[in-house]
Amino acid sequence: MMDEPLDEMYFKWLYSQVENAKLKNPRGTYWRLLRVLHTKEFVWFVPNDDNRLEDGRELRYEFLEDKGIHEIDRHWIEIGCSMLELLIGLAIRSNFEDGRTIQVWFWTMMRNIGLDGLNDATAWSEQDVVDVLDTVIFRTYKPNGRGGLFPLKRPDTDQREVELWYQMNAYLLENGG
Repeated sequence: MMDEPLDEMYFKWLYSQVENAKLKNPRGTYWRLLRVLHTKEFVWFVPNDDNRLEDGRELRYEFLEDKGIHEIDRHWIEIGCSMLELLIGLAIRSNFEDGRTIQVWFWTMMRNIGLDGLNDATAWSEQDVVDVLDTVIFRTYKPNGRGGLFPLKRPDTDQREVELWYQMNAYLLENGG
């Protein structure tokens, strides 16, 4: 039997994929920020971005295996993909493509959307974070990807219409990946 709810265990596990969960200094922790990312659902509009959603949801199976949990409510597996899951899933894919760590890739994407400095000691508005996430989800960023996860200096096409997989690969190519 678990001492804490499954969702909370999972959130802590996700956090540990991109940050040191043992740190206590609020200047070096991002619990609040990552919780907002975890409560914001990723919705896909561009064909094939549903694959990135599935990458994020796949993390649930890894978590269950890692924790030795065998019986859960099937509904928990099937709920929507959070932005935190999406970003970690993309970081894993990027790591596979170029070898930089999952943490490096996660925080690169966070820097690209302007959320990397929002630690637990910083004053920031949850609504401002949600607005940034909405810009990413609803693709209201610039045609070159600025304001999105993978901005490019010299894009071939409007990045708002390009699936995340190809945005990621173009970013890797342009940035030495």
